[in-house]
Amino acid sequence: MAEKEKLPMGIEDFEEMRTMGYYYVDKTGLIRTLLENPGKVNLFTRPRRFGKTLNMSMLKYFFEIGSNQKIFEGLEISRETELCSRYMGKFPVISISLKDAAADTFAKAKRKLQFMIGNEAVRFSFLLDSGRLNQTERQQYAKLIALGGGGEFSMSDELLENSLLLLSRFLQKHFAQKTVILIDEYDVPLNQAYQAGFYDKMTGFIRALFGQALKTNSSLYVAVLTGCLRISKESIFTGLNNFKVYTVKDVRYKEYFGFSDAEVKQMLEYYGCAGQYEAVKEWYDGYLFGNMHIYCPWDVINYCDDLRDGSVAAPQNYWINTSSNHLIRRFIERADETTKDEMERLMSGQSIQKKIRQELTYQDLDSSLDHLWSILFTTGYLTQRGTGDGPMTGLVIPNKEIQWIFEEQIQEWFADETRKDSQRLVSFCTAFEENDTTAIEKGFTAYLRRTISIRDNYVRKERKENFYHGILLGLFAGMDGWKIKSNAESGEGYSDIRILVEDKEIGIIIECKYAERAALDEKCREALQQIYDKNYEEALLDEGMTVIRRYGIACYKKRCKVVSG
Repeated sequence: MAEKEKLPMGIEDFEEMRTMGYYYVDKTGLIRTLLENPGKVNLFTRPRRFGKTLNMSMLKYFFEIGSNQKIFEGLEISRETELCSRYMGKFPVISISLKDAAADTFAKAKRKLQFMIGNEAVRFSFLLDSGRLNQTERQQYAKLIALGGGGEFSMSDELLENSLLLLSRFLQKHFAQKTVILIDEYDVPLNQAYQAGFYDKMTGFIRALFGQALKTNSSLYVAVLTGCLRISKESIFTGLNNFKVYTVKDVRYKEYFGFSDAEVKQMLEYYGCAGQYEAVKEWYDGYLFGNMHIYCPWDVINYCDDLRDGSVAAPQNYWINTSSNHLIRRFIERADETTKDEMERLMSGQSIQKKIRQELTYQDLDSSLDHLWSILFTTGYLTQRGTGDGPMTGLVIPNKEIQWIFEEQIQEWFADETRKDSQRLVSFCTAFEENDTTAIEKGFTAYLRRTISIRDNYVRKERKENFYHGILLGLFAGMDGWKIKSNAESGEGYSDIRILVEDKEIGIIIECKYAERAALDEKCREALQQIYDKNYEEALLDEGMTVIRRYGIACYKKRCKVVSG
């Protein structure tokens, strides 16, 4: 039996992908579409982890003089013999990624950019001896490579701003051929600059760098940029007339970033995981690029790998670890009552209508909640559904993975908010020790009214129960002297929440139920009966607790009922 190809966990170099035995989902049709729809400067905006960097590496290897052309054999683009004859391996290519250019000061960010550009310039060290460059040009090139080669030379602002322009001119003179420029994750330095407070300085620098390289550059054949956000043209792309932007709303290029349904089915079948198709679809599908449903490739690959080695059975959230998710947190913190209502509709699987602005500056983010809706859309936390109403776009949470991220961020925000009123929180928690069900019910209801709830449709019952379970855990987390266990084995099953108050020898057992159709009394009795039937108190008695408090709590939207026994 032939050995399976390796899953490409974090592989972003196209040549490595094709020569080291990795499974590759063919996206080379992007090359044909790009060449048949020429634009001098092309920007692709997609959420993170949708294959932007791998596609940029693919473009580099296709266009670059002297590259390994065999790595395209058998792929879709290889059937385009005329295009390959005219364009493959015919251009000098400048390829930089700005994803590591984030820094907390402008000076540090510039040094990182110097290194990246200098390090790319080092790839063309033959220019030092090129007879097609004059002495002045060779000296200028030597300055470009000084930092990338490990020297101490620090570029002047003028040289740094002109670096890509100069490098492309030198390459054109040497090869007698215009240059392809590839800039991956172009918006990362701007995002970090916005967070750190030097956005205006970074915007001015990036505007000068890109303006020289992309607008007034007669040595440029074509440029391709990628990023998460489409930054306002007036912000950094001023004067670029032949500038094409392809966002998640555009039909063209829809299939080249992320996996299609057919591609996911084929991958799962290849690795013997076809039985997990429905779970993969529920957790990682749901994005709509143009008019095509798309899966997040990062998640599919990671889950498939974990399934193969037996690490997990159920789908996991892989996306959350690739970013701080600060956008959701900022959005929740600013939400007014109307926005909270809209968030609840999204959390319950409904769609909302919003006007989406895909061209923003980072300074726009905090000027309006409507702009934050746009950012959540362009960064992949929301996706489009339906045709919308005129200029409006129907927005939904794409899948269970992103739903989980929203729930986590809501619970973390809520826990932080409630800790600000410590006296009230201690009184609420103490009521569990004192068996004061009236105070518990009143206090929990008041807390629920302040948060964002899950409505009574779409979301499965166990997910709703987990949500309220999480809210309670967040409230209990700061209570001194409490030892809290969640979903811990106890008696003949797993209790929702088990608390030991050791200095008072009090044990608390809580079973939380979601009361569909507001059947609060019924669900409370069911929860309490489960505590007795499963003998959940056994573990607390083994720990030496002499007083046992048992609570059945039922929740419906922003209402709750509490019984004890």
